[in-house]
Amino acid sequence: MTNSKTATKVKAAIDALAQKQSYQSVCHQHIQDHRMPSIDALAEIVNLAREIIFPGYFGDSSVRADSISYYIGVNTEKLYDLLSEQIFAGLCFECSQPDEMDVPGVREQAHNMAAEFISQLPEIRRVLSTDVEAAYLGDPAAKSKGEVIFCYPAIRAISNYRIAHALVQIDVPLIPRIISEMAHSETGIDIHPRATIGEFFAIDHGTGVVIGATSIIGTNVKLFQGVTLGAKSFPLDEDGNPIKGVPRHPIIESNVIIYAQATILGRITVGESSVIGGNVWVTNNVAPYSKIVQGKPRDNFFAGGAGI
Repeated sequence: MTNSKTATKVKAAIDALAQKQSYQSVCHQHIQDHRMPSIDALAEIVNLAREIIFPGYFGDSSVRADSISYYIGVNTEKLYDLLSEQIFAGLCFECSQPDEMDVPGVREQAHNMAAEFISQLPEIRRVLSTDVEAAYLGDPAAKSKGEVIFCYPAIRAISNYRIAHALVQIDVPLIPRIISEMAHSETGIDIHPRATIGEFFAIDHGTGVVIGATSIIGTNVKLFQGVTLGAKSFPLDEDGNPIKGVPRHPIIESNVIIYAQATILGRITVGESSVIGGNVWVTNNVAPYSKIVQGKPRDNFFAGGAGI
């Protein structure tokens, strides 16, 4: 420190920050000597999963056919170890009574969950390959599927979603949400890991897309930038707090296209093979094979009133 006055100010700030009442509201009470989940470790886990799913596109680009089994084996072992530790940290974080927690039992549970996730990687790869194909076939500017994997932010966001959703399905706490928010930060595409999304899913451009937790999306659905699948309102309990777990986001049936900046709100259904035009606001059900577009001002058209 440059002088005693400066040192005194810094020491006073440290003392204030170290006061328990100061940090109680922003610090989580977790099991002593056990780490909380790590953003850096989870980023490494996502990168490893991408390397395994898309060998050669992420990580070591010199992968060869005669070494791929070794390459995938090494990365999978590393993924298992890292993921086991992060799932354990997530389970510790969620424990409401840390002093009574069966730490060895929870650690074994974390290892079992990590193994279950890894067993799903072949299926995750298969479904992601349909998403790559949908992006490639749906964009005349794409020259190859390889270009789609390398360059398209939607593939990064959807791969994070597929990974996070698989973890949600085996009841891993907290970790899936962190993984989905990492993709949100990286791409501007916000997909909640609890959403249900079918195969051949495509997002064109992508920035600003929001898909809420209880959304259900069928097969061969395409969204453009700025689309929101959101909630219209939040039911409250008798104390005025939002009720958790209530289905409140749209159901989008198969073969639907939703163009840029469209907003679809509430637990409504957009019927199969419908087209939702750009910048419309939809709050009622839409019948199958419908086309919802903005009308001219003199038509006094309101998209929320269209449908069944």
